[in-house]
Amino acid sequence: MLLSKLADKPDSAMTAYRAGDQTTAAFREQYAARVGVESTHEQAMRRCGLWQCCHIGLAKAHLQHLITAAAINLIRIGDWLAGTPIALTRCSQFAALQEAA
Repeated sequence: MLLSKLADKPDSAMTAYRAGDQTTAAFREQYAARVGVESTHEQAMRRCGLWQCCHIGLAKAHLQHLITAAAINLIRIGDWLAGTPIALTRCSQFAALQEAA
C-alpha cells in the first residue's frame, strides 16, 4: 500500500534534474537531430501509409520499410525539383494571441 502511494507521486528531484538538463548545449544538439527524425517519421506515416505493417514476417516488414524510405526520398526529390516550399512550423491559436499582444 505504501509503495503504491509513493509511486503515484512524481519525484521532484528527478523532475528538476531533467528541467535543468534541457538547458545545456549537449541536450539542444541531441534534440536537434531528433526533430529531423520526427518529421521524417511523420511523413512516412501520413503520406506513405506506414501506420502498421501489412506483411507478416521480419524480412517482408523490413522490405516494406526500405521501400517506404525510398518513396519518401523520391517524394522529397520531386518536391525539390518542382520548387515546392517547405511548410513552416505551425503556430497554435494561443501562441498567435501571445505574439499579437
